[in-house]
Amino acid sequence: MKIQQKAFGKGSTLYTLQNKNGLVLEVTNFGARIVRLSVPTTKGQKNIVLGFDSAEEYAEKDLYFGATIGRVAGRIKKGTFSIDEQEYQLEVDPIYGNVLHGGASSFEERLWSARVVAEEKSSSVIFTYVSPAGENGFPGRLTVSVQYTLNALNEWSVAYSAVTDQPTLFNPTNHVYFNLSGDAATSIAEHELFIDADHFAVVAEDTTATGEIRSVSGTPFDFRRSQKIKQVFETSYQQNLLVDGLDHPFLFNKTRKDRPNAILSYPETGISVELYTDQPAVVIFTGQFGSAGPVVSGGKMINHGGITLETQVSPGAVEFDELGSIILRPEEVFKSKTIYKICMNADG
Repeated sequence: MKIQQKAFGKGSTLYTLQNKNGLVLEVTNFGARIVRLSVPTTKGQKNIVLGFDSAEEYAEKDLYFGATIGRVAGRIKKGTFSIDEQEYQLEVDPIYGNVLHGGASSFEERLWSARVVAEEKSSSVIFTYVSPAGENGFPGRLTVSVQYTLNALNEWSVAYSAVTDQPTLFNPTNHVYFNLSGDAATSIAEHELFIDADHFAVVAEDTTATGEIRSVSGTPFDFRRSQKIKQVFETSYQQNLLVDGLDHPFLFNKTRKDRPNAILSYPETGISVELYTDQPAVVIFTGQFGSAGPVVSGGKMINHGGITLETQVSPGAVEFDELGSIILRPEEVFKSKTIYKICMNADG
């Protein structure tokens, strides 16, 4: 499988991978991000991932779209944490007083080094970044690699690895936005969602974790059977009203590895995405931008015009042990992998 390259702005490169089935993956070393994922239909290629046409547009409009997020995905309440009784204070957002996605100017804004690997049945781009000790207040020199692979089975995989020279925090994710209609002006309300999760993490008004783990039973968070996403928009459930939809971690059940952890589908196009991961949670965000949604490649994004499937340890793990641990130590090698399998019965 061949890999094409071209300039993408701000000194970055766009890498295009295509398999024999016509699936096209486009990624860039600006933020180690996915830019497009195009599916062949009878009406031509349909891009099911929201993004922009240049690095300059990402910098101007929204740096999180499709990016690798780190060092820590999600919010750290008040920007404080401790490791081995050593206290750390990160620079917080001046409005909410928390730290989001590793702080200002994090992985999503960096120019990563890149190496391409083209093989017969798959192609990969391996992005690497060295985060210096003290960057955004985090201890340790952290070396991170993110490998994006497209294979002949229509799988886009994201594999992370990292090492540090001091104990630090590390909890990466990919901030991909899907819309399986291929149109950001179409709400994801009619998309269907399955999540193999009996519980979710409750959030406070500022969307930081409260530490409560709540059953999905009897709530609009119950996607253990595939349901239309609009069930979370058409509810008076307090957790949904808090964020106009979903901005919550779902805690996966421990089930067979050959079973998807989640499935996003859109019957109208016949396209679905099966998610497989070794991470314990997924943050689902239903794109509640109101009228402030950006103009993405292909048009204006409406409220609820996209949905994320961000695999990670649940945000709040810094404060609440029951949500997991995100401490990485020098004697450890962090490794994780998430697979998004694209299934097509796509008439478009």
